Amino acid sequence: MRAKEQRRPLVKRRTTVLNAESSRVITRPHIPGDSARIKQLVTRVLKLSADDVHHLLEDVFHEFSARHRNFRQALERNFEHISGRVPRGLTLTAEQRLLLGAYVTCEYSVEAAALFNPSIVPHPDQKGVDKGSLRFVMSFRGTGEGHVSSIEFRSGIVDENDDIYFDPVSHYVATPEMHTDPVYHRLHFRRKLEELGARDRVMNHLLEGLRETFTLDELETQIRDLRSTKYRLKDKQHAIDTALWLARSNYEVIFRPDQPISERVLFPVSANESAGIEDARFVRFVDDDGSVTYYATYTAYNGFVILPQLLETYDFLTFKIHTLSGNAVQNKGMALFPRKINGRFVMLSRQDGVNNYIMFSDSLRFWNDPDLLQEPLHPLEFVQVGNCGSPVETSEGWLALFHGVGPMRRYSIWAELLDIDDPSKVISRLDEPILTPDEHERDGYVPNVVYSCGSMLHEDTLIVPYGIADQRCRVASLSIPEVLSRLRANRQS
Repeated sequence: MRAKEQRRPLVKRRTTVLNAESSRVITRPHIPGDSARIKQLVTRVLKLSADDVHHLLEDVFHEFSARHRNFRQALERNFEHISGRVPRGLTLTAEQRLLLGAYVTCEYSVEAAALFNPSIVPHPDQKGVDKGSLRFVMSFRGTGEGHVSSIEFRSGIVDENDDIYFDPVSHYVATPEMHTDPVYHRLHFRRKLEELGARDRVMNHLLEGLRETFTLDELETQIRDLRSTKYRLKDKQHAIDTALWLARSNYEVIFRPDQPISERVLFPVSANESAGIEDARFVRFVDDDGSVTYYATYTAYNGFVILPQLLETYDFLTFKIHTLSGNAVQNKGMALFPRKINGRFVMLSRQDGVNNYIMFSDSLRFWNDPDLLQEPLHPLEFVQVGNCGSPVETSEGWLALFHGVGPMRRYSIWAELLDIDDPSKVISRLDEPILTPDEHERDGYVPNVVYSCGSMLHEDTLIVPYGIADQRCRVASLSIPEVLSRLRANRQS
């Protein structure tokens, strides 16, 4: 076999390594067992003297309040989970409520195990940024105890020289407030119910009387009406359970404006994501009217099945979560293009765990009939290929990064060019990877893996954050003119 011509590496690795910080903890409800056990706990606390309550609470605040913003509010909020177990007619003191809140609260280290699989987008606020520089938001998959994953964020600046500076990371971390009454769209709701197998007549009755947009309260009113009908109990219960599960899978959360972006963590909320929120692929999407929305596809996991979800935000403070529907959204790893093409939304996807697919849709939340985009070609990707986030638009086509898996489950990252008007056509690809694990990147939780969930264009440079061994992260950069030149040469040959 002829020796390959040695060429200068396309990517430049940055020296900074982003590691997990086990000291970054959130507060979570920690309900100790069933109703009887909670009652016992309440009874024990109520038997304490006022002095004992005061001193115990002092110790709690001394040990934990400096680790959390708004610690008192967290204890008050968690007390509400057991407030119904307080004997009727008994009024608790503020300190008793707080102490009971402490007994049903625990700390959770959101990145104790790993911080990996990043994506990057331009920050929505570019005020005060020097000419030639770009402020960014980087997302990560953080993993803690029990391998429960969440979405975390960092911010920083890429300057005119393509040097990358991260903003200081707060030692606090917090989850958002749930919006108590989100709005649902009947069309999307019906489509997903049909996909989940709710019987037509029962489903139609359930949705009857609801407006095109409706609230959870309005849905629950319809459910009460459905219970009084003569449909089979089994069919009614299936429709009710499915509708409530779907409604609780679509929600809205809001962070406080005074929380720096590195403090914000999207932790699993609904039952379908109880075992983790995995591998968010963020993209800055520009609609036909010029409006900008940040979307991210992610995988919700409940320990048994996965559910592809869509996250929507304008400011990284308020996030709306939507369930995706259609026969093409039954697997992981979807990446939305940053604009419509020929009036349609476009998404890269994974369908079979082997090949890369592409799909087109008139609706952002409904995807059917994927088309095969590429199969493994090179020996270093014979096991599988998959996208590395949303493609970026260049003068010669859509530049898409993808990963390949070869011998010894070794991952590598590759580059290809898709047709600008018809991205289902691969017009060129490199004949060697742009990134493989080097000697400092082989070891970790999952050895020999480099993996990215999204890159960002800055002038003539592609900024590529990537996870290392499913444990930590690094950033590389890629010259657009140089990679296009090599892709152009491959296309000509």
